[in-house]
Amino acid sequence: MSRIGIRPIEIKEGIDITIDNKNVVTVKGPKGTLSEAIPQDIKITREDNSIVVTRPTETKKHKSLHGLSRTLINNMVEGVTNGFEKKLELNGVGYRANLQGKKLVLSLGYSHPVEMEQPEGIEVEVPSQTQITVKGANKQQVGNFAAKVRELRKPEPYKGKGIKYVDEHIRRKEGKTAK
Repeated sequence: MSRIGIRPIEIKEGIDITIDNKNVVTVKGPKGTLSEAIPQDIKITREDNSIVVTRPTETKKHKSLHGLSRTLINNMVEGVTNGFEKKLELNGVGYRANLQGKKLVLSLGYSHPVEMEQPEGIEVEVPSQTQITVKGANKQQVGNFAAKVRELRKPEPYKGKGIKYVDEHIRRKEGKTAK
């Protein structure tokens, strides 16, 4: 039995969930509306104040889709109630970030500043010149945008310069030594 898939998803007050006949789940809440197409084989039922996800057989395919489907629906419910956020930190001399309207402008030691447009549904905040906060209701979009920002200048292991997640630990290496 799937340890994750068998858990019911609690529906809090103020959240509206609709499941159509093609297994498209739409979740509406205070932070927005999200929808996801769940595979047809997986059965989604609403019982009182919870959603239950069940699988038809014990095949490997259905077992893997069971936990995945439950997690996708749970992430949508979590996203429209609380939202998701990723925090990034810039380390390096002259590395800084600022917002110009809907554009995130980064100075990362290149000959030109790097500009990134905020995608729809994502909110970017710059509390200080060396910190970036990416917020949104969709967990995939938040993580994807944060990864794109981090990819512009990945942290390097010798001096630790680059863009890293706040909770990320950079494994440092020792440089060359003179004889």
